[in-house]
Amino acid sequence: MNIHEYQGKAILKTFGVRVQEGIVADTPEQAVEAAKKLKTDYNSDWVVIKAQIHAGGRGKGGGVKLAKNLAEVKERSEQIIGMQLITPQTGPEGKKVSKVLVAQDVYYPGASEAKEFYMSVLLDRAKGCNIIMYSTEGGMDIEEVAEHTPHLIFKEQIDPKVGLQAFQARKIAFNLGLSGEAFKEMTKFVSALYKAYDATDSSMFEINPVLKTSDNKILAVDAKVNLDDNALFRHPDYAAMRDVSEEDPTEVEAGKSNLNYVKLDGNVGCMVNGAGLAMATMDIIKIAGGEPANFLDVGGTANAETVKAGFNIILQDPNVRAILINIFGGIVRCDRVAQGVIDAYKEIGNIPVPIIVRLQGTNAVEAKKLIDDSGLKVYSAIQLKEAAALVTELL
Repeated sequence: MNIHEYQGKAILKTFGVRVQEGIVADTPEQAVEAAKKLKTDYNSDWVVIKAQIHAGGRGKGGGVKLAKNLAEVKERSEQIIGMQLITPQTGPEGKKVSKVLVAQDVYYPGASEAKEFYMSVLLDRAKGCNIIMYSTEGGMDIEEVAEHTPHLIFKEQIDPKVGLQAFQARKIAFNLGLSGEAFKEMTKFVSALYKAYDATDSSMFEINPVLKTSDNKILAVDAKVNLDDNALFRHPDYAAMRDVSEEDPTEVEAGKSNLNYVKLDGNVGCMVNGAGLAMATMDIIKIAGGEPANFLDVGGTANAETVKAGFNIILQDPNVRAILINIFGGIVRCDRVAQGVIDAYKEIGNIPVPIIVRLQGTNAVEAKKLIDDSGLKVYSAIQLKEAAALVTELL
């Protein structure tokens, strides 16, 4: 589950990570009040207005602006709130901005120069451990750094049995070229950041940039956080941070019916029980000449209600020209699934695209007979190859 920058920073603060302070605002008027409070607390007229959406690259799309007085705070906030912000991570459709973070100006003058770094904590599935990835080239797209200057990206593997060790935090600070007070501050920052990642059951914490201020403080200027959905039952306070307006409405609707749905760009809707079978189904569709329009796993207890919910979700995609239902009857009997398909079809009414049903497993023969005798525009198959051929024929 992705959360907003201001929410990620709030989590980081509870673990002792120093962050760029800010106040979230839903309107330009609230933004002005936030700026007044920041001025009182931090004695600076300058603030940064930052769009809050679940995507990076906001500055490139005009979603991050500097304001040097209250009049500019109102003006910049009016420009950002309500805009359709397009960034390299949103796609051409962009995302609508409903709130902004009014943040303190941390690039204040001093004896030494400020320096930006990149740092993230994430799981390395190949190695079976967490890693801290970091670079001296903060404030840039890490993909560009990896492509053009890969030697400037460092990785520190963390043994999950013992966690982050003090010598590793010092090694990271050393590789970033720090010394003196900044070195000590960075080791504290790294330790607190890893503790936050581990304790929150997150799948990623990305801080870009991590800033060394002119007076050698280390703080998170941004925070991109992804929480592991499977662990949210342990963190109801974090689960409450979910912003469904930032998610695909169809995927949100599917979640309410306990369906795992991901929209794709093809023309064949898929309804399958089991993630592995779903992947195989999408492969066979492509081999047969079609393109999968979605990943939809109805789980191991497919019935009339789940099938009906699956139909309604798939049919919201105007690109779908056929639907392939592929169920393996292990836990659930195939004839019950077939009856569920028939009942759902009749309840929904006229479905404008052909439906191919491939049922294999317990009572598959009886299920095929139910489909064939239903009189509906539903085609049955026993073999997956046969079902894929039907899809190609009916497209």
